[in-house]
Amino acid sequence: MEQIEHSPETQSAKGEQVFRGIGVSPGLVIGPVFVRPPQDDSFVEREIPREEVPREIARFETALIETRRQLREFQQGCDPAVASIFDAHLLILDDRPFIDSIVTGIESRRFNAELVLQDVARGFMQGLSRVKDDYVRERVADVQDVTRRVLHNLAGHKSTLADIRTAGTVVVANDLSPSEIVTIDRNRVAGIALDLGSPTAHAAILAAKFGIPAVLGLHSISREVRDGDLLLVDGGKGLVIVNPSEERRAQALRQEEIRRGIRTGLLELRDKPAETTDGYRVTLSANIEVPQDVEAVLECGAAGVGLFRTEYFYMARTEVPSEDEQFEAYSGVAQKVAPGGLIIRTLDLGGDKFLSNLGVQWEESNPFMGWRAIRFCLAQPDLFRTQLRAILRASVGGNVSIMYPMISTIDEIVRANVILEQAKKELMERGHPFNPHIEVGAMIEVPSAAIVADLLAPYVNFFSLGTNDLIQYTLAIDRGNERVAYLYEPTHPAILRLIKHTIDVGHRFGIWTGICGGMAGDPLMTPLLLGLGVDEMSVNPAALPLVKDALRSVSYAEARVVADQALVAHSAEDVHELSRGLTNKVAPEILELEQ
Repeated sequence: MEQIEHSPETQSAKGEQVFRGIGVSPGLVIGPVFVRPPQDDSFVEREIPREEVPREIARFETALIETRRQLREFQQGCDPAVASIFDAHLLILDDRPFIDSIVTGIESRRFNAELVLQDVARGFMQGLSRVKDDYVRERVADVQDVTRRVLHNLAGHKSTLADIRTAGTVVVANDLSPSEIVTIDRNRVAGIALDLGSPTAHAAILAAKFGIPAVLGLHSISREVRDGDLLLVDGGKGLVIVNPSEERRAQALRQEEIRRGIRTGLLELRDKPAETTDGYRVTLSANIEVPQDVEAVLECGAAGVGLFRTEYFYMARTEVPSEDEQFEAYSGVAQKVAPGGLIIRTLDLGGDKFLSNLGVQWEESNPFMGWRAIRFCLAQPDLFRTQLRAILRASVGGNVSIMYPMISTIDEIVRANVILEQAKKELMERGHPFNPHIEVGAMIEVPSAAIVADLLAPYVNFFSLGTNDLIQYTLAIDRGNERVAYLYEPTHPAILRLIKHTIDVGHRFGIWTGICGGMAGDPLMTPLLLGLGVDEMSVNPAALPLVKDALRSVSYAEARVVADQALVAHSAEDVHELSRGLTNKVAPEILELEQ
């Protein structure tokens, strides 16, 4: 991901301004701006005579009924991932302590419903916001959205987005609620640019689901633009340009034409093998976060799922999923991708991913290097064994594998395998079928694991390089810290040597090695990774066509030459130029997209 900047990068004499944020939904659009005004949540504070209290409570309950009706209407025709967002909102409306506090407040304080609702909701949100937990913070946003919708129904307000009349409009706002995004006219709204947001925000999820190019985390763009300004939004690069020059627009349109051509060619590419021009084949898989993402895997022509990040399946819920629920989810994905493979990564909690519903205290001074991933699972054997049983039960078709995250010592592999054997024994006692020879892999994300790969190899069936963390830990770079983000170099010679060492060790022990980190999804890196000898790459579905195009454009012999040169290069820049040179020779259209 490009470095995130929260202010205009440049401002030319023509007034062009460049913003970089978080690209959450790929695609490029150029269109007129519609600035969504700040939400008007104002109301008149009124005291209620005692005799009017029942009428005020009835007015509040009518607004609740209308809000429930709207939310259920939003759910109609939505896929399960989108519908689940509004399930959370409906749960808030049915939360008796929350609703009873408002009714009791109207009775005891004798003020209008708007004031009491806002006060009670503010108290709930303040309590939730004090918890340092991503899952809980999402609940704060849910309470805020529901509260705002009830307030608007009390006042009879309509969404200002209904005022949009021009096709191809780009909506700019401080933030958009899920219900606003669901109700926008997608025949008129072509792009979204928001001050706030993250890749896991509801706005990001919904924009991607609806195919609306979107960039979030722009900090101040809603204050920098005016209605009628022209905006270029590149949701793949996280780039937003206000009043782009003619040259910039022409370049962007050329890039979008290339993307469109590649997407059109996907129908031809999807059924073709992932092999180089001289016949070297690799397995090209896709990453998913929730079971519903498997549809995108099937559409892009991936060979299977190379990384199922199961923690997001846990985080999208109000309680920990049971063994049966996990089994249904995992087996459903396994059946859909069959005969392709499904690699399920066990829970990778900690770092920047927490669950409030486990009753676990997560506060740590350095969570990325603390109690996370396999360390957490080994300390919670009951939770871990439940997940392993569910995965084992889903393996009956023979295409499911298990992968342990953030392995740093041999002991972790040994202990995890002991718990896996216990899970197998429990299933045998219950009479549940499973694949007794299920493959087990280790994620190589920590330098110590790469260095002792020869000691780990006898205990696993495959390695998978998680390059995002491997780069972060090897170079001592916090990839979320803007001050040092420029040091985050995937092509650093140390990274390449660790990758090459891991691959070579795997081959020496007869096991395959894949890459499922960000490097795998960068088509510019594809020739380099091929030359290093990688056996499998797992990427986000949207990136797969470009990666396959790059893979099928190069010969393995050429890739080997570049990799050999890269391994003795002195700098990340030298390696980058080597890879660019080969890419420019075999697939120049990919470099055009990098501009």
